[in-house]
Amino acid sequence: MAARRKNPIKATIPPGRARSVGALLLAPLRFAGAWTARISLGILAAYLALIVLYDVLDPPTTFTMWSEKQRLGKLDQEWTDFEDIAPVMARSVVAAEDANFCTHWGFDMGAIRQAIDKGANRGASTLSQQVTKNVFLWQGRSWLRKALEALLTPAVEAVWTKRRILEVYLNVAEFGEGVFGVNAAAFHYFRTTPAKLTPRQASLLAAVLPDPKDRNAARPSRYVSKRANQIADGAATIKADGRADCFSP
Repeated sequence: MAARRKNPIKATIPPGRARSVGALLLAPLRFAGAWTARISLGILAAYLALIVLYDVLDPPTTFTMWSEKQRLGKLDQEWTDFEDIAPVMARSVVAAEDANFCTHWGFDMGAIRQAIDKGANRGASTLSQQVTKNVFLWQGRSWLRKALEALLTPAVEAVWTKRRILEVYLNVAEFGEGVFGVNAAAFHYFRTTPAKLTPRQASLLAAVLPDPKDRNAARPSRYVSKRANQIADGAATIKADGRADCFSP
């Protein structure tokens, strides 16, 4: 008669000890998750503090200005209060970059849908988004930067007035290589001050904004000149139909 085969001995871990081992393995993940959440909240709180601070204080610089200064050695930029900028300059920038600036809450959903339909990126970004990117973030198209922009833009809209958003934009926007803000741009291209800009000069400055390093407001190409004419018409239109009321004197 064949010998009966003995059952193998199975190693077992008591249920209590199994739970403790599992908890021990998960502890580093929980620790990392907790610290990630704390760091994220800290960064968000710092951004919100800066948004509140820059509602009353002028931003001293931006990441783009800092990086360009490292590259060029110097920059031309001087802050100008909104009251000292020709109203037509403000209307020209809005007409060129964000005609519905006064009617949206930071995102122009209609423009975004049109940009998606056309397969284009340019034209969907509002002035509020551009200010958020320029003042608080960095250039580029990374998902992290876009996510932060999406989070911070509504906060900027909630804390700042439309007039403040436009004032900051006009003072930090790049108008040429090493030329930042309307004060520097007015002098660089036309040897004048922001308060004395003519409608034609204002529309030319607005026309260089999408490509400031390759466009010249003082010596405009045929395309830039034509674009400036369109901007001048748009500036007159938003003044007439009320879409400039939120920042007009």
